Amino acid sequence: MLKFAEEFRKYVLISGFRKVKVGDLERFLQSVAVERCSGLEIQIFDAKGIATWQHLYFAVLDALVAFENRANLSRSLAMEVMLYASAQRQIRKATEMLGIKPESTKMAIVIVGQEAEDLEPAALLISDQTKAERDEEVLELTDEKMAHIRRIFEITSEELRAVMKAGNVKKALVDLVIERMALLATGRSVRASSPS
Repeated sequence: MLKFAEEFRKYVLISGFRKVKVGDLERFLQSVAVERCSGLEIQIFDAKGIATWQHLYFAVLDALVAFENRANLSRSLAMEVMLYASAQRQIRKATEMLGIKPESTKMAIVIVGQEAEDLEPAALLISDQTKAERDEEVLELTDEKMAHIRRIFEITSEELRAVMKAGNVKKALVDLVIERMALLATGRSVRASSPS
């Protein structure tokens, strides 16, 4: 999925992969060869905790706003996306919650750049180097994924019922995850605008 964040003049590619074999995490992350994709910000997630492409797209938008407002907590846009996607303020907690792990079998990636034509080659490079199969369905919600997401984001049945319209529990879950990220953004902007 390729989107253009017009306000920021940035392109965002969000994709999923299956049959991921991580093993040695450090070696796996090095195999992605981010350094060959200069000018791009790339973040990798365990797809098990991702509530559709919208979850990651809103995390990117929140991270871009944070950098624009100088309210960012990390030095890189990629890590800021991880923080927002997890609705956490600490990098360690964010990566424990949504980062790729040695046992991960499905991953989601976010690539952000200035030029649309740079993003797809980077995604193909990641696919080649990790030997993973591209599959957008890993971003979609399954019952198993929904239970995991509810647990890691601490979403209660009461919250789901309050947000649910026309019995669409999947949409309600996505809305609640995005709400968690918005609360993180709101908290940051309040602190950034407070006098020291």
